[in-house]
Amino acid sequence: MSGHSIENLRHSLAHLLGAAVLELYPDSKLAIGPAIDNGFYYDIDVDGNISDADLPRIEAKMRKILKTWDKFEGREVDANEARKFFKGNPYKEELISELENKGEKITLYTSGSFTDLCRGGHVKNAKDINPEAFKLSHIAGAYWRGNEKNPQLTRIYGLAFETKKELEDHLVILEEAKKRDHKKLGAELDLFTFSDLVGSGLPLFTPKGTLIRDTLDNFVWELRQKYGYQRVDIPHITKKDLYEKSGHWLKFKDELFKITTREGHLFAMKPMNCPHHTQIYARKPHSYRELPQRYASTTKVYRDEQSGELSGLSRVRSITQDDAHVFCRITQVKDEIQKIWDIVNLFYETLGLKLELHLSLRDPNYPEKYLGNKEHWDEAERILREIAKENKTPYIQAMGDAAFYAPKLDFMATDSLGREWQVATIQIDVHMPESFDLYCTNEKGEKERIVMIHAAIMGSIERLLSSLSEHYAGAFPVWLSPVQASVLPITEKQNKWAENIQEELKKAGIRTEIDLDNETLGKKIRESEKHKIPYILIIGEKEVKAKAIAVRERGKGDIGQMKSEKFVAKISEEITKKS
Repeated sequence: MSGHSIENLRHSLAHLLGAAVLELYPDSKLAIGPAIDNGFYYDIDVDGNISDADLPRIEAKMRKILKTWDKFEGREVDANEARKFFKGNPYKEELISELENKGEKITLYTSGSFTDLCRGGHVKNAKDINPEAFKLSHIAGAYWRGNEKNPQLTRIYGLAFETKKELEDHLVILEEAKKRDHKKLGAELDLFTFSDLVGSGLPLFTPKGTLIRDTLDNFVWELRQKYGYQRVDIPHITKKDLYEKSGHWLKFKDELFKITTREGHLFAMKPMNCPHHTQIYARKPHSYRELPQRYASTTKVYRDEQSGELSGLSRVRSITQDDAHVFCRITQVKDEIQKIWDIVNLFYETLGLKLELHLSLRDPNYPEKYLGNKEHWDEAERILREIAKENKTPYIQAMGDAAFYAPKLDFMATDSLGREWQVATIQIDVHMPESFDLYCTNEKGEKERIVMIHAAIMGSIERLLSSLSEHYAGAFPVWLSPVQASVLPITEKQNKWAENIQEELKKAGIRTEIDLDNETLGKKIRESEKHKIPYILIIGEKEVKAKAIAVRERGKGDIGQMKSEKFVAKISEEITKKS
């Protein structure tokens, strides 16, 4: 096993990429180069032009430089020395001023003859980097700091893994993923759109896309209702004070959209819902007999994501969360989490996604990162371990992945391409009840501090919809399909019977379209298949005479002629069972 994290490996390769570009394009100016999922990138103000055709040359240069590199050596410098080193590079100069203003330390890291401004986090030795396990993938444009008023930089992306095999396997998945890209499918199936006038990262959902979202959300609500959840509703903005009290302002103030009122008050667009829900609980005193209180709300939150990080529905600025919060006693936590666990498992089993469990805990090396009572944290982490054990579910222990206010169970789903997505999350919050002084009156008539459980089943509906589109390759199961059956008369003579059939299906609650265009049957079938409609019902002279329909099932082809009532029974059963 290597002595470094994959993130450190990828970050080291970002340095290597920067070094290679400076050798090939000497007057270029480096901006920032972080590690990301599956790889790394560097934003560069390039002296000249770089296109995808130049990537093999840059990659070859990276491998050549790598042979000359050894350790990554860091040294702390003052702002003046850093400015002197990066004189003439406005991007590094801006970052140095920012670090200086925040009072943070400024460090330079050197390997070979290349030095960069960097916080650290590299492989111990450049010899640990496998030269066959990375590849530059593509180029994109990115505005400095994600602001279109700033200069546009060239972003060079790379992929990186520990071994050549992992890289090759990932490249195979990428090829298949291109065919299933939800951005492409979203347009082809008419599910969502983006508008330059509205802005990037702010998707607009069409009637078909909205239908899928609502169907998923209704399913979650159906499961929650059985366990006594109640719906609440909250505004999209809040005074700054709410997030200061919750601790979110300190942690996330740079990621918030802010609004200043005419009277000079500072408001924020909500990036999460939990602080609002605390105020619904705090509206009146609660006896222990009234607990648990379970609030659910499907609502949007907003994050000021950098434009270079935005991607279709998987990374957006407006995020719809199926959020719920349970306010309960510490003795009730286990039961409540078990209920949420059951909801999560049934929901994803129905969608055909396999789940893996991550237990996200505090990093013991940085206790100052986590807010709240230490004993409560210990108890919360113990409960989560116990629940995983009792459900006989193996889990990956993710030290340092806890939220700043709570340890959590993160559920990772594996799609049909073997890719992993984070979906549901359950968090035991011991910090916010302290911050907002949330309590119940116990059996002795005393105030008792309560606990708050955060639970999102889908997490982000946008991200889930992007994952499901790719998992199913756009062929959603019948219960989720925006159109469940299309009715195709062969000629105009069968239009009347086709309209009768459509009416009958609609009355049975089946989402149906009819194609009365004066086109060939072949063209009509191709159109329905392009939209991945589960059932195509063909009506010719034979069907009119027999008062029947000829049925084609997606993936199976013709399954024969049948009476409409038999078809209604068949499809209705599939919808009810969510098969």
